[in-house]
Amino acid sequence: MKGIVDRFEGDYAVIEIDGQTHDVSKSIIDASVKVGDVVTLVEGVWKPNPTETKQREKQIKMLMDDVWED
Repeated sequence: MKGIVDRFEGDYAVIEIDGQTHDVSKSIIDASVKVGDVVTLVEGVWKPNPTETKQREKQIKMLMDDVWED
């Protein structure tokens, strides 16, 4: 299962999974995860997926460049 970390709120992270947000306890999230990371559920722990996070960042940058292009 994959998701994107939207934000942290207290003892929870809000993760978007298939277009819906879910509150997930920080106790099952790898300590290195940050807002905007693509995460994968591996053996009950949400872990960062650096490759997919970089691809997502590139896509967002391309979209922003298109919007602000003169």
